[in-house]
Amino acid sequence: MPYENVLYEVKGRIAYITLNRPQSLNAFNDPLESEVVQALREFDLEDEAWVAIISGAGRCFSAGADVKQRFAGTTRQERRAAVVTRGGGVDGFLGRTANWKPVIAAVHSYCLGVACSLTAECDLIVAAEDAQFGITELKRGIQGATIWARLWPNMASKVAAEMVLTGDPISAQEAYRMGLVNRLVPKGQHVAGAEKLAERLMEVPPLAVRSSVRMLRFAPLKLVADAELYARALRLNLTEDFEESAKAFVEKRKPVYKGR
Repeated sequence: MPYENVLYEVKGRIAYITLNRPQSLNAFNDPLESEVVQALREFDLEDEAWVAIISGAGRCFSAGADVKQRFAGTTRQERRAAVVTRGGGVDGFLGRTANWKPVIAAVHSYCLGVACSLTAECDLIVAAEDAQFGITELKRGIQGATIWARLWPNMASKVAAEMVLTGDPISAQEAYRMGLVNRLVPKGQHVAGAEKLAERLMEVPPLAVRSSVRMLRFAPLKLVADAELYARALRLNLTEDFEESAKAFVEKRKPVYKGR
């Protein structure tokens, strides 16, 4: 199918899914998120493709959510009626897979918020030395518990706790040392590094690989479901601090929070 915000191409047995909003640092608006889900489903059902590589076009993997569209561009009534987005719920981006084929995230520069959640869902991560991973939802006045729930099984728990409590990112080097990243590669080599890892995966029987993928993705779902249930009840997207964060971002000023 044609895409406007994603590049999708199959070469050999590798499907390449590229976030393609470089003018907005690949920030996730609703169309981009929908197209990433659709591209992953297309890969899942593509017989010729055994491994997918997700990367970002331009200056970074993704700076996270599109604040102007998702936060500042919504009314209180719209937020009250809103449901969890496709990338934020238990299903996430990869939860409705049928064939359980491995997905590798190839990350450079910013990988924040919902993008960090997407990479945590991926089965393997290759990061360039300039990559940064962060749970930036906190700085928008909302919780990042579901992202934390996806990160926590893959890295030191107290580091993940600091990420969700401060919103500060960690470097690719620290993410590699903590076990979140599988391969740390020189700047600009993230896709090539992911291709080498994909070739390694394709040297072993594909059905056996997929059985392992299924187990790996199933393991954190209970924690993610609990985090989502708790977060929904808080309704932080209706607070004054949420509105102040979005306004301050748009107005390029430091926010003033009041705890309400």
